[in-house]
Amino acid sequence: MHPNYYISQKPIKPLIMNKKGLSTQRNFEKILCKKEYAKNTISIYLHYVAEFIDYHDKTPTDLTKRDLVNYLMNYKYSSISQQNQVISALKKYYSYILKIKRLDDIALERPRGERKLPRVIDHDHIIRQISKISNIKHKAIIMLAYSVGLRVGEIINLEITHIDSGRMVINILNAKGRKDRVLPLSENVLEVLRKYYHKEKPFKYLFNGQGKLQYSSTSCNNIVKKYLGENYHFHLLRHSCFTHLLESGTDLRLIQTIAGHKSSKTTEIYTHVSRSMLQNIPLPV
Repeated sequence: MHPNYYISQKPIKPLIMNKKGLSTQRNFEKILCKKEYAKNTISIYLHYVAEFIDYHDKTPTDLTKRDLVNYLMNYKYSSISQQNQVISALKKYYSYILKIKRLDDIALERPRGERKLPRVIDHDHIIRQISKISNIKHKAIIMLAYSVGLRVGEIINLEITHIDSGRMVINILNAKGRKDRVLPLSENVLEVLRKYYHKEKPFKYLFNGQGKLQYSSTSCNNIVKKYLGENYHFHLLRHSCFTHLLESGTDLRLIQTIAGHKSSKTTEIYTHVSRSMLQNIPLPV
């Protein structure tokens, strides 16, 4: 696999590597696949490792701990999220390929995560815009994602057999953190999915792309911008779903289960953006 990957829907410049570098990359990729890392995680790790190898004028297997520390100390990170990705990728490379596991230098310390409140799309706006969508495929994608807060990767990896209309559930398999979960399926969503299925006749995956088995994350983002607004992106459907569930009285623990959050603290962030909860606070003046 050539190191020309897409991260966050933005193309990354191809890196020039020698044969030894490409061979090492392939070995690293095989290990990550064998350990069942998510496709997007593998792409991210491969890119940052390729970037690291390309930076050094030496055989990839001769790289030392000092090379890693110097590289990380001088790396121009664009965000805390990227810093975590770079550190994770290179630590895995040193562990799996170079067999160096004791990396406890200060340059490898994890930065504190940014505490940003999620943006939320107005419920009435979403419902109003959904009613205007004539493209049944686009309508099905937005409705399904919003109904239970699916991630874009969960939408495009959803297979036809994962929709269990008999039990009225959606089976999400091998999602983030390699976890499975079972979600409720609403009658409204099922009706639209059936119309979509009879018209489009998808194969294997519920949403096929043009000439491809799977719909793309870029296309998912594009339809959100087209129907809901240019300032919105697909993941906001997830934030909006959980916030609106909370506002309608759904127990926070049930939302945590639907979201697939390991910690309740992750789910609790939606209490900070819930309009109804904020309005019910008895202010002193």
